[in-house]
Order: sequence, then structure tokens, then C-alpha cells
Amino acid sequence: MMKVDSKEKILLVGFPSNGLVGMFSISYLIHHLKMNKIDEIQVKDIPPTVFVEDGKILAPIRAYSQNNLFVIVSDVPLDQFLAIEFVQAIHKFCKKYQIKKIIIVSGMETIHNQIKTPKIYGLSTHISIDEILSKNQIPKFLDGSIFGIDAVFISVFKKTKIPLLFLYAECNPYFPDPVASIAAITTLAKVLDVKINTTDIQKKIEHLRIQHRNLMEETTQTLRQQQEKHTRNPQIYR
Repeated sequence: MMKVDSKEKILLVGFPSNGLVGMFSISYLIHHLKMNKIDEIQVKDIPPTVFVEDGKILAPIRAYSQNNLFVIVSDVPLDQFLAIEFVQAIHKFCKKYQIKKIIIVSGMETIHNQIKTPKIYGLSTHISIDEILSKNQIPKFLDGSIFGIDAVFISVFKKTKIPLLFLYAECNPYFPDPVASIAAITTLAKVLDVKINTTDIQKKIEHLRIQHRNLMEETTQTLRQQQEKHTRNPQIYR
């Protein structure tokens, strides 16, 4: 398993997607591991936005680190036009900090309305990273269509020497899904070989659903616009 204090530099990425799973998971990891903010990622066409947390003014896309673990989190949804610039900015970040592996956590729409134990699936751009899936008993993403920002990430990084792994959690695509986020956090902790207590997020499930309702509506609208540009809907992932 990979370790946070490994000599190999690892980048985690989270952004608003189905169920806000990626943003929830990565933000929770930042706070739980008490990571330090090291940079801000500039995407010039994002509407002027700042966030305030505990009296601190934060840019919408930020980078954090602890030892050799790096994290980039976006608090704003990114359409197909912003996605290209965002991914290019992350590629520059990887070269600047000599990143060796990337893991992206995201949500995956499922036909089941109520999932007690969401499943996690993995999709990698390089065969060298498939070992992570087998060691952690994570089934591979086998069939389906990928569009939007996920497709941009795959298209860019499969041409580089930096292997990229998507971890997809089954989720409700229309509402914030902290339950799916807990499953993603637990899986990510196994992959990174760190201990992460999810008690806090379990106690706040309903609060998180209400608190992030507006962001989920914006994200759903963005995803719908991207999906409409394709000739067919994504297949159910299995």
C-alpha cells in the first residue's frame, strides 16, 4: 500500500460531481490530516468567487500538502470549458511538485435510490497503477461512457508518464450524498494506508445534505449540460 510518508509524491483531487462525493471526501481528508495550504490554482474564466471559513478568505481552488501527500480541491463546479483549463493547471502543478501518481475521487450515478453500502470502482490510465486496485480489492470500472471533466483528465494524463486512478463511489446524483462519501473516504484511507475516523461526518449527514443543497443544484445543472452534448446517456457502471 502507498503511505503518506512515502518517498513517492501522490496527488489527490476532488471537485463537485455526482453526489458531491469528491469534494466531501477530499475536504474531509484535508481537515482530518490537518494539511497545510500551499498554493492556489488559477483558472482565469471562473467567475470571481471567494469563500470564508473560520474567518479566513479562501480561493475556490486550493492546494494542500502533508509530507509527500498533496491535495487539490475545488469548491466550484467546472463545466466542459473550465475543465480543460483546470486539468492543464493541475498538469503544471504535477510538474512543479514532481507528482508521481494522481488519485481522483468522484461519484458514480446508480439506478438504486437507497444504497446502504455504496460500492467503489476503480479506473486507471496506466497498467502500473492497477496493482492498487487488486491489493485493496477494488473492482474495476468495466463498461460505460465518461464525459466532462473526468474525460478531460483521462485524455490528458493517459498521454503522460503520470498514472491517474479514478475511484468512483456509487451515489445519488441529485442530492449531496455523505453516505457515499464515507465509503470513498474509507477506501481512500486503505489505499493510502492511513487511519481516518469518519465519526464526525456520520453525525452530520443530514446537516451536510441541507448545507450543500444549492451547490448540488449548480453541479447537477453543469453535469446535465455536459451530458446533453453527448449522443447517448452514460451506461450504468457495473
